[in-house]
Amino acid sequence: MITHHPKSPPAILLMGPTASGKTAVALALAANLPCEIISVDSAQIYKGMNIGTAKPDARALAAAPHHLLDVIEPHETYSAARFRDDALALMREITERGRIPLLVGGTMMYFQALTEGLNDLPQADPVIRLVIDTMAQEQGWPGVHARLAQVDPETAARLSPTDAQRIQRALEIYYIAGKPMTELLKKPKYVYFPYTPIRIALVPSDREVLHQRIASRFDEMLERGLAAELKQLREEYGLEPGMPSMRCVGYRQAWDYLEGRIGAGALREQGIAATRQLAKRQLTWLRSMQDVTEFDCLSADLPEMVLEYLRRELEALLVS
Repeated sequence: MITHHPKSPPAILLMGPTASGKTAVALALAANLPCEIISVDSAQIYKGMNIGTAKPDARALAAAPHHLLDVIEPHETYSAARFRDDALALMREITERGRIPLLVGGTMMYFQALTEGLNDLPQADPVIRLVIDTMAQEQGWPGVHARLAQVDPETAARLSPTDAQRIQRALEIYYIAGKPMTELLKKPKYVYFPYTPIRIALVPSDREVLHQRIASRFDEMLERGLAAELKQLREEYGLEPGMPSMRCVGYRQAWDYLEGRIGAGALREQGIAATRQLAKRQLTWLRSMQDVTEFDCLSADLPEMVLEYLRRELEALLVS
């Protein structure tokens, strides 16, 4: 249950799957409304990971500075809890400047943590993670996924059999708590979120067109030197494949390419497939959210439509 004060200041939440055009819309909003952009992206927080995360370029950052980009180095870790703390502090500062926080991104877990708080899930246990990793080495992640399906079928159903990070975490929670993550997530939460959220989702009217965008964007990343970027990051930071930053879509596949496990063709094919899976998960999250106004991300006049809608909503809030 979330409580809002009648006079809570507005916060714009601009959400959508990868390649849905969030950055272009955000820049248009920042140019026409008194707002400041806060990135809600679990990959763009890493310094140096620019190509594979589709981080806004210098021109975009000059037009509208973004908060929560380049927060940590690739060998460090970040969490939804830390995001919530960082975002709320920034939102307070932005509001005190008489401006509106505009939160933009595709990390739905961060959006949920921000507005609904965090569930009381157990902390990571290195020993149990080692046990699960050993299981994965012997059976493969699809085998571990099958084990998860036995103890937490609801969580397993929404995870890809190769989504190592999330499978590991879900099974770890079960082993520690003795209960499936699904059950723990259903516990009621009470959190004070001192803003009136205006939730906007950019969703495709045609999934195939979004897939074409994903392919084009990944091709552009390869042309810009995704593999070379990762090579430099590995040398500079001494990265390992199990680090959270290296589990990001695109970098996982580029790592295998640099190790010689796959060729250039497989890098492209697997990178695009993994990005499509990411978009599918993001859309599933969006469908489960309430009080969200959807816009077709494929519309030619998308920025104008979102801007017009927001002007109406903000005016209504001021009147009330």
